[in-house]
Amino acid sequence: MSETQLSPREAIALCRQREIRAIDLRFTDFCGSQRHFTIPADRLTEESFEHGFSFDGSSMRGWQAIHESDMLIVPESQTCFVDPFMKSTLALLCNVKDPVTHQTYPRDPRNIARKAENYMLSTGIADRALFGAEAEFFIFDSVRFDQREHEGYYYIDSVEGQWNRGTPGRLGGNQIRHREGYLPMPPVDTLQNLRTDIMLLLDDSGIKTEGQHHEVASGGQCEIDLRHDTLVSMSDKLLRLKYIVRNVAAQYGKTATFMPKPIWNDNGSGLHMTLSLCKDERPLFAGSGYGGLSELAMFAMGGILQHASALLAFCCPTTNSYKRLTPGFEAPVNLSYSYRNRSAAIRIPANSGEESRRRFEFRCPDAACNPYLAMSAILMAMLDGIQNRMNPGRPQDKDLYDLAPEERAGLICTPPSLDAALTALENDHDFLLRGDVFTPDVIERWIQHKRYDEVNEINRRPHPYEFAMYFDC
Repeated sequence: MSETQLSPREAIALCRQREIRAIDLRFTDFCGSQRHFTIPADRLTEESFEHGFSFDGSSMRGWQAIHESDMLIVPESQTCFVDPFMKSTLALLCNVKDPVTHQTYPRDPRNIARKAENYMLSTGIADRALFGAEAEFFIFDSVRFDQREHEGYYYIDSVEGQWNRGTPGRLGGNQIRHREGYLPMPPVDTLQNLRTDIMLLLDDSGIKTEGQHHEVASGGQCEIDLRHDTLVSMSDKLLRLKYIVRNVAAQYGKTATFMPKPIWNDNGSGLHMTLSLCKDERPLFAGSGYGGLSELAMFAMGGILQHASALLAFCCPTTNSYKRLTPGFEAPVNLSYSYRNRSAAIRIPANSGEESRRRFEFRCPDAACNPYLAMSAILMAMLDGIQNRMNPGRPQDKDLYDLAPEERAGLICTPPSLDAALTALENDHDFLLRGDVFTPDVIERWIQHKRYDEVNEINRRPHPYEFAMYFDC
């Protein structure tokens, strides 16, 4: 039996079989970073899968005030796996609860995702929402950065970087050419073994992949594709993928980042999501319409496009995300859909001929997102589109980057900044509140945190390139 299918009793038995001595309890903070603390294995009992363990919630970004700091995390046995990077350790994902009422904590991202799935069931539209994920990231040899009162800089180094082509001792001229990094062979692709180690560790931990490869950008851009799964399970898997990617990179003496646009003037990293709905084992997106899709799929697509600007506050949640969403770097800046066309926000893959594989791909999100919140918001938009029969409009089958000005007149683009996406969320979030999936408090706290702790902090600091533009003015 896979470790991801274990009951509480079986998880405890696994600890005895593997001579596990430590239990690592993990949960996700409001912004999507994993947190953890570790207990001796003998403290994990069947009762602890109901009663949980206490921690201080006031130290988490966006969570409790200091006078109400006590919280509970309750482990889920189905999420356990033997950690390949820690000594004699079993890792478990946890849900967050109030220690007094034992109710789920409204700001816990994993609980929001569970509520989104429950709301979908209550509508009767579908009983499974399936998400596939293509996670892009960079592996660098080293990185240095800082921002202080008198200086601000970052420095990236990669043996693959095209800027190293003339550097003695750097791969003998085998650097990747600018924006020609898609599927090269070794020795130009120096990260093949590293990515294979990641893929095999994911498989060993119960996560099935579709494959791995080098991506377009110079400087070590990679992609690993995860096989589709339900909303909560896929979000869990993305967190484990990030954990494994970062630790394998560290073992190789390198460093990994899921930052959307770490390198100027090159392709950024996205988190393309393939989406479909099922009911009674029947795929609901298969039909005889455009791209082989059903009417229901078109309405789901219409919901995403209708709410796209608000969705991006969760799907592209950093100021850096909008440096990726610029024309000319294969980024989906146009809020439209198309068959095969990768320049549209939604693409219908050409290789989804079987009804069971019929789906569409939302290309805007990036892996800096909190997957629980991003995928929950996407599901709520799809359900709203279906319930209100939202028409996605006409497809755009041309290269949207090369349209003449008169052809671009009717196109709607992604928000130009995180602040604009937050404003869109302020004005368009009623669809997220249905079924109490996102509460008004969650929406308000997300906007407040992102605007005051991120947008404003960036706006207050001088940028290095401002010196190049303005120092002699």
